[in-house]
Amino acid sequence: MDTGRAEGQRGRAQLSAGQARRLAMEERRPSAEEMLERVRRQAGSGSRGRLKIYLGMAAGVGKTYAALMELHRRKSRGTDCVVGWVETHGRPKTLEALRGLEVVPPRRCEYKGRMVEEMDTEAIIRRRPAVALVDELAHTNVPGCARHEKRWQEVQDILDHGITVISTLNVQHIESFADLVEDITGSPVRERVPDWVVDQADELELVDMSPHSLRQRIRHGNVYPPEQVEAALRGFFREGNLSALRELALRKMAERAEQDLEAYMRQHDIEQIWPVGDKVLVAIDAHPRSRILIQRGWRRAQRYGTDLLVAFVETPAWARASPEARRQLAQLLQYAEDLGAKCLRSQGQDIAAQLLELAKEHNVGTVVLGRPRGSRWRHLLRGSVPERLLWKAKDIDLIIVADQAEQD
Repeated sequence: MDTGRAEGQRGRAQLSAGQARRLAMEERRPSAEEMLERVRRQAGSGSRGRLKIYLGMAAGVGKTYAALMELHRRKSRGTDCVVGWVETHGRPKTLEALRGLEVVPPRRCEYKGRMVEEMDTEAIIRRRPAVALVDELAHTNVPGCARHEKRWQEVQDILDHGITVISTLNVQHIESFADLVEDITGSPVRERVPDWVVDQADELELVDMSPHSLRQRIRHGNVYPPEQVEAALRGFFREGNLSALRELALRKMAERAEQDLEAYMRQHDIEQIWPVGDKVLVAIDAHPRSRILIQRGWRRAQRYGTDLLVAFVETPAWARASPEARRQLAQLLQYAEDLGAKCLRSQGQDIAAQLLELAKEHNVGTVVLGRPRGSRWRHLLRGSVPERLLWKAKDIDLIIVADQAEQD
């Protein structure tokens, strides 16, 4: 039995009859969010609807089912809800969850000699519900059968009319993850959703499941027809693939949780928990890989809403640098400035000491640098820059970026 539920039941048993009745009334009362949705639904409100996305690592984890269950909960509390589009894939539990919900009829049109169906965005807008479920946010519409090429664009139109949308998305369809997923799985990701659509969603909720459990669900025929099971398990749904996809989904949720927490803290003027002006410093050299370091540092600075610094330390050896190396460095510094970074140059024999001095001077909380290149014996005898920073910078986080092209 769930521990939290058991504690709640024990606590309720100690309430008086009057308190219990009041508590029951509170539980049936619409939430503030649901009341806001009812106000938004009123004609002329002019407010934009909210977007909630159920995110999953792959098909079959239960995103659509979770969205349908939420729609039932909202309907039971008096919210006007419709299903704008849902893909049941013939799954019995999903079909059962669809019962009792109003479904907006799809739009039918002819494409290449056969009749196809797409979501009828105009019908949803005319119906003006408070909440509409729109499954499969990454879907590509049949040409000529919808307002836009992509379903996420249709969702934007629905939101603009003050209707709240509940949708579903697999992590591989997020634009910034798609290429990586192709490398991991060997499968092309043709349908993609821009990151800004996901980042601007009002709510992002993870529907999680272990890779083993999902494979068992597939094996039992709960996701694909029997004739497709073995191919699915040997292909995209290999346990290693699912573990990597799950990590991406969890990483996205962790980023979102950090952003939500920081937004809450700013709204409530809570400043003492993190250092004010805690900056990110990227240490570069004239090697082309430094571009990757700058990108990593920029993403971290954007995530935490802080400043980005890019530093180059000129050692005595830099006096003998080739024209090509100097040109490469100038391009890297220009690239960093184009991203909004402040570029710093320092001179000294000890790169780690110079970086530490710059970090303290500019109130840096995180230093990003690449793995040391060159002879292992030299690093063992003298110590690499990351190693020396690790020992000296006790109050600074270090991020060491792997160099996949490096050959030791």
